[in-house]
Amino acid sequence: MKKKCPLPIQIFIGIILLMLFSPSIALAQIETRMRVVYASNVGSTIDPLLGDLHSQLGSVFNFTSYRLLTDVNLLLVNDKPAEVFVHRDGSIELTFTGKYKDMAELRIRMKRKGVPILNTQVRLSSGKMLFIGGPLYREGVAIIALSARF
Repeated sequence: MKKKCPLPIQIFIGIILLMLFSPSIALAQIETRMRVVYASNVGSTIDPLLGDLHSQLGSVFNFTSYRLLTDVNLLLVNDKPAEVFVHRDGSIELTFTGKYKDMAELRIRMKRKGVPILNTQVRLSSGKMLFIGGPLYREGVAIIALSARF
């Protein structure tokens, strides 16, 4: 005679399966790409690594020279900050804080010499680019180009 599983075990297995296939659990992480660009009016050099961004940068910002400083891909897990050191004095911390409709919400914190200089939250559509015109850097500014896939 075949034994049936007791009801509590069936409920437990059902809960585990629900957790594994729940959209909220599956969407608790996103792939992001953060590029930090040095923009200035010193010279007229366009970094070849920025070929896919050049027209967008030029339509938003009015600089003659763009050079890639940092290019990093991150897998952000819900509410777990990831810190990227951009140069010896500065870092950028990204935190995926949730998904709303078809947008991911990210908290962005920038520090220079350990002192916070930016603390903001943005919502980003999958596959779209977001630019943040950043702090002064050398003779120009640092620009953050952020995209995500989810």
